[in-house]
Amino acid sequence: MDTYILLQHYWWFLVSLLGALLVFLLFVQGGQSLLFTIGKNEMQQKMLINSTGRKWEFTFTTLVTFGGAFFASFPLFYSTSFGGAYWVWLLILFCFVLQAVSYEYQAKKGNLLGKKTYQIFLIINGILGPVLIGTAVGTFYNGANFIVNKANLTDLGMPVISSWVEYHGVQLHGLEAAFNPWNLALGLAVFFLARVLALLYFINNIADADIQKRSRKQLIIETGLFLVCFLTFLVHLVLQKGFDSKEMAWVDYKYLFNLIEMPAVLAILLIGVVGVLFGIIKTILSGTWNKGIWFAGTGTVFTVLALLLIAGWNHTAYYPSLVDAKSSLTMENSCSSLFTLKAMSICSILIPFVLAYIVYAWRALDLRKIDEKEMKENEHTY
Repeated sequence: MDTYILLQHYWWFLVSLLGALLVFLLFVQGGQSLLFTIGKNEMQQKMLINSTGRKWEFTFTTLVTFGGAFFASFPLFYSTSFGGAYWVWLLILFCFVLQAVSYEYQAKKGNLLGKKTYQIFLIINGILGPVLIGTAVGTFYNGANFIVNKANLTDLGMPVISSWVEYHGVQLHGLEAAFNPWNLALGLAVFFLARVLALLYFINNIADADIQKRSRKQLIIETGLFLVCFLTFLVHLVLQKGFDSKEMAWVDYKYLFNLIEMPAVLAILLIGVVGVLFGIIKTILSGTWNKGIWFAGTGTVFTVLALLLIAGWNHTAYYPSLVDAKSSLTMENSCSSLFTLKAMSICSILIPFVLAYIVYAWRALDLRKIDEKEMKENEHTY
């Protein structure tokens, strides 16, 4: 494998890892969506908000880093997706800006909208954020309506490489992804997974008997909904066609073959699924065990990493075009130059140090479990 191809695979792995970490950190959004379900009075709601509020910066930063790394290493995806499907990305950005504003201003005295309004904003972010991100990622497998023509670069009047095709006569600029049931299945799977992880995190992070009891009870419901949506998406994925960039044709069971032909990725997927199920099931069966978030969280990272790897590795188009198959984006035809990838790879050496700092900061924030006493005595709360 030459250096250029090796770097392409390396950067797809890094982008996939960042995406996997992002899905795990969406437990913040899941917790926000459960605010009024688990918190039955003002004090309980305050504990829930502070539990997720101390982690929302990690989610936001990971989202920005994921997008930046993706667009820098595979710029044609940036120009194609943002140039045509910009409504999806703008809605995602708006949701997360709404979250940041809500956390910062809900507890401010004299805010014009009132505390309850900002809490509703958090719930909106908690629902739309995971669903939109999951639906957008669904297009990596199910495709989108675009055409790529690099020859347009020579057109001085309109040097636009990618163009978006109308959906049933209407230009929806990416919102049509929500009308694909398989995209929506993944979006809902991400949403319910975020709620499952949030419940596991509440059980681990909040020292309140009522919240613990409600979280364990709600965990059964959310797990059932998650499994239905995730298995629906996964079964369809292994049975569907995928575009093979080597054969330049649609191939039956492409993603299933990817797992078979890359046994290490299949092992990562299986380890991830087992980790998620173990963390959930043991928490449900034990009334005192509270470490489920770490098993399910690690399992989530492994599972999502494997799913993203089979979307781009093994000569697979990670962004198939439903209009013109040859316009489909692959690692080979959409990546940055060799010089850019080399320079970025040198910078990526800093990633372990950044991760170490995140772990240190996380542990510092979680040294003491959140309880009613801290909410009353601590002046620096949301």
